[in-house]
Amino acid sequence: MANNNDRVDVLKMSVSTGSRIKLMEQLKLLLSADSGSYVCLSNVHMCMETFDNDHFKNIVNGADLVLPDGLPISMAQRMLGRTDAQQTRGEYVMKLLCQEAATKGLHVGLYGGSSDEVLERVKDSLKQMYPDIVISYAYSPPFRALTNDEESAVFKEINSSRVDILFVGIGCPKQEIWMSNAKPHVGCVMLGVGAAYDFISGSKMHAPIWMQKIGLEWLFRLLSEPKRLWKRYLKQNPRFIFYFLQQLLFKKRFH
Repeated sequence: MANNNDRVDVLKMSVSTGSRIKLMEQLKLLLSADSGSYVCLSNVHMCMETFDNDHFKNIVNGADLVLPDGLPISMAQRMLGRTDAQQTRGEYVMKLLCQEAATKGLHVGLYGGSSDEVLERVKDSLKQMYPDIVISYAYSPPFRALTNDEESAVFKEINSSRVDILFVGIGCPKQEIWMSNAKPHVGCVMLGVGAAYDFISGSKMHAPIWMQKIGLEWLFRLLSEPKRLWKRYLKQNPRFIFYFLQQLLFKKRFH
């Protein structure tokens, strides 16, 4: 696990901090270890899930790295005094690791995707971008919970496929819970990449760069998928601002 001295608490969520280069160096160190590990890519949604659920908080804070995927999270880190903090987007991390895998002959696995078709599009896109990439495992699980036997079979197949990097895209908080449960049983680095599958496969569009730069990517996503996302953003974003201002202005601790 990364040294907790390299983390800063945003509400109840302990987020790894530092430059993008430093965070990627820490991630590559995990790749060199011969053991299971998991990395969370944090945003406001995850932050509020940890705020409301202590069990989930322990799962996220127990991750080997918690990267600031959302711009509001890295901005919060800087406001709390870590001026070296930088946003580390999930898609950026996924592409960097795929390049690393293609260059060094590492095996990549894909767990998730809303359907087999989406997963195939992700595989095709990655192979077009990185012709030398080896995707040795790909599985789109059912939306129901897996049985114990099914879960054991998944772990066995991941290990037998010699996966080094496993991208898990089943959405927050499911993917973080799954990775925490899987860690003792697999020998790879797992990353919960959420919507990165959709962007890489072309299923969803990116927000314009200007919206990304000023932290309004959430608004673009809300306008793109209002029925699915309105509750998350219109409920959780104001709560995040309210509680973070208490932490910032009054030094309130929520742990």
